[in-house]
Amino acid sequence: MLLFSVGLWQVFSIALVNGQSTVQSSAASSSISVASSAPSAPSTAPASVSVSSASLPLSSISLSSASGSSSAIVSSSSAASISSAPVSSSTSNATATGIASLPPGPSQVPIPGIFPATDPLNPPSVDQITVVPDFGPAWKDAYAKARAKVSDWSVDQLVSTTTGLAALGITARCVGNIAAVNGSDGWPGLCLQDGPLGVRLADRITAFPPGINTASTFNRSLIRTRGLFMGSEFKDKGTNIALGPMMNILRVPQAGRNFEGFGADPFLAGESAYETILGMQQGGIQVCAKHYVDNEQETARMTSSSNVDDRTQHEIYTHPFLRSVMAGAASVMCSYNQINGTYACENDKTLNDILKGEFGFQGFVVSDWGATHSTLAVMAGLDMDMPGNGGLPGTNSFFGDTLAEYVNNGTVPKERLQDMATRILASWFFLHQDSPSYPPTNFDGNHQSNEATNEHVDVQDDHKTVVRDIGRASVVLLKNTDGALPLKKPRTIFLAGSDARPGIIGPNGVTNGIDDGILGMGGGSGSATFPYLVSPYEAIQRHAIEDHSSISWVFDDFNLNAVRTMGRSPAQEVAVVFVNAFSGEGSDRANLTLFHGGEDLIQAVASVNDNTMVVINSVGPLIVDSWIDHPNITAVLWAGVSGQETGNAIADVLYGDFNPSGRLPFTIAKNIDDYPAGVVPAVRGGIAQVPYEEGLQIDYRAFDARNITPRFEFGFGLSFTSFEYSNLQVSRVGRDQGNESRRDLDLIANWEAGEANPRTVGSSTALWLHRPAFEVTFDVQNTGDVAGGEIPQLYLHMPSSSGEPPSILKGFTDVFLAPGQRKRATVHLSRHSLSFWDAEAQGWRRPDGDVGVSVGASSRDFRVNGRIRF
Repeated sequence: MLLFSVGLWQVFSIALVNGQSTVQSSAASSSISVASSAPSAPSTAPASVSVSSASLPLSSISLSSASGSSSAIVSSSSAASISSAPVSSSTSNATATGIASLPPGPSQVPIPGIFPATDPLNPPSVDQITVVPDFGPAWKDAYAKARAKVSDWSVDQLVSTTTGLAALGITARCVGNIAAVNGSDGWPGLCLQDGPLGVRLADRITAFPPGINTASTFNRSLIRTRGLFMGSEFKDKGTNIALGPMMNILRVPQAGRNFEGFGADPFLAGESAYETILGMQQGGIQVCAKHYVDNEQETARMTSSSNVDDRTQHEIYTHPFLRSVMAGAASVMCSYNQINGTYACENDKTLNDILKGEFGFQGFVVSDWGATHSTLAVMAGLDMDMPGNGGLPGTNSFFGDTLAEYVNNGTVPKERLQDMATRILASWFFLHQDSPSYPPTNFDGNHQSNEATNEHVDVQDDHKTVVRDIGRASVVLLKNTDGALPLKKPRTIFLAGSDARPGIIGPNGVTNGIDDGILGMGGGSGSATFPYLVSPYEAIQRHAIEDHSSISWVFDDFNLNAVRTMGRSPAQEVAVVFVNAFSGEGSDRANLTLFHGGEDLIQAVASVNDNTMVVINSVGPLIVDSWIDHPNITAVLWAGVSGQETGNAIADVLYGDFNPSGRLPFTIAKNIDDYPAGVVPAVRGGIAQVPYEEGLQIDYRAFDARNITPRFEFGFGLSFTSFEYSNLQVSRVGRDQGNESRRDLDLIANWEAGEANPRTVGSSTALWLHRPAFEVTFDVQNTGDVAGGEIPQLYLHMPSSSGEPPSILKGFTDVFLAPGQRKRATVHLSRHSLSFWDAEAQGWRRPDGDVGVSVGASSRDFRVNGRIRF
């Protein structure tokens, strides 16, 4: 994080007590009235801002952004057979200003067992897959408390709640800090801390598997458990907001932060985000879903515009955030890039219109660090500025003093400032962080050597168990010729490559961008400090000792002569080559080749050993065609990056202690040019235009639509056993109309008639759209000799008139079977899953005609098929 100079908030008295910052207003009055004597607006501010009525239905509001972006909403009355009901003042957003007078979101009544009133600390279990949690009552209670808390706060106190402490030149304990508000009705402030795989810049924590490997499991239980364990660690370290999960789509295979996210498919990313957030917030921490939105490359991330059409935006890039809202996400982080020419943190269309309006998001929006570009971003939906500094010449912050001046002179309505603070405090109350038992911050990420502010609280518990479980469940078996794996007590084993060993300078070189030794995560703010890192060498040597195997190695990637000399068969019964590819925040990979001359190392070993196996630790896709078909390469494991237990996880699969069930969360192409998108270079002194011209055709969808054969398709993964599918049936889910409102029944009838749903606040997250509508059941049998897990994947094939790609993932489950065992599996489909976004009518609607249903082992390996007829 950057450090900044002291700001200009002369009205605040600042104190640092035990490393904690507090802000107390010196204003005599608890509120400031706007009068003609108020300071004039800065020259960069407009004289006035038009505020639309909060009582208007969202579908009839014409929006315009202060930043110049157009976000007009087409009236849904022309596209639907039922009209939009006016949004009541108790549940509305004035989306032209970001104001919410009462809890925003749709008015929906909880339904026990279907749509139960849910507290984030007690979500439905992961097995209750058909239950849609209703966080509305919990948000309502949180908003009531937040309004009462801020009702008499001064403008200065409200502003301090929205502005990071860096505006004051203060470096506090966390990467982001909001000052406490003192007084009789005070508030302790907030600690915001990275990141998506664990508590960054702290010790005695767990370095969990990154998102990419977590998604590779296709296992909801593991994803949820990781979230719960991670959330509890953030809470026990005394943080309030965990800056994650990250859910940007793997659109560009070289993108530097792909390892943080959940892969290349919006449904997989959405479900992974959903389960992660339910788990993390059950642990007591506020999540921050990021980076909203269209931040799919690191190159020119602050000086580029992602140009995305409305349909693609809804179906691909905002979908994980929609699911995050449905999981009760407390906050969302807006990204660095522009979206269609307007910066993401002041983009009225994406923030007010889609997120707070259409999705009914009730938490707060925080900027990525330094992503705020104007004070009037607040009118487009930004609620909190981090780290708080930066601003126009002569000011120290776009928020802080500048925002206070804008409010005092009427440029920004005070109601909007109150809404910002209310959203921030409501999220705090929503997670019950007002509890006296909630731990204070007990670490100092910005001064890690300061013993006075670092208490070294151990929060690890037994969380290493899920790290290992996810690590081995995420390993993808790409090749296994003639049952070469699992290893069967080999007489001799040879290891090649630096990726097999511990790092020369310890486990945490990667956090400084150094790829040395076994790769367990990528770099940047999406990393964490390893408490330890098990290398494959250590884990395999333990097996060798138990098996009485002789083990040898060459860890020098470039000493190919030694590799050829020591790795020969038959002296070496098996040779295992470890290779990797690294990336991190701030830059993208230049290509899709291995680091450290990995291809040459593989070829050198394979040239002398007829039982060569390759283990790949990589942050994302690679091109493997130069060596994958070598006749001496008998097995290939894609191990990704899986956290502190990486070596143990790999050894578990190599030796058959775990039957691999991991699936690729992206496509591995034969040629880099086969991918539909790549990194767009920066433009010197200008804004790089990033055209999302491929639209819906990303990753496997593009390969299918363009008839390109991949090397390994999305969802691919082998097992040590075999599975057979049969007896697929599709049926409608019965409805209890006594539990559905007249309004919902009308909306369902409208959808079934082939019309787009009317667009109102919360219309895209409404219960009727997301509760199960169809049930797909089928049998899976283990036809091999080894117990193992299978990952059935459900793909839909929409009619060509819909404009959808040939196959789209809309369901998955996991089934563990003993040899010969058969189980009936079920996947449910909602109306949302069966819909596409009608950009003209501005609503979700079903396609015209039947929808094909296929279930199988990957996006190109369908085993059973059916049809849905409306």
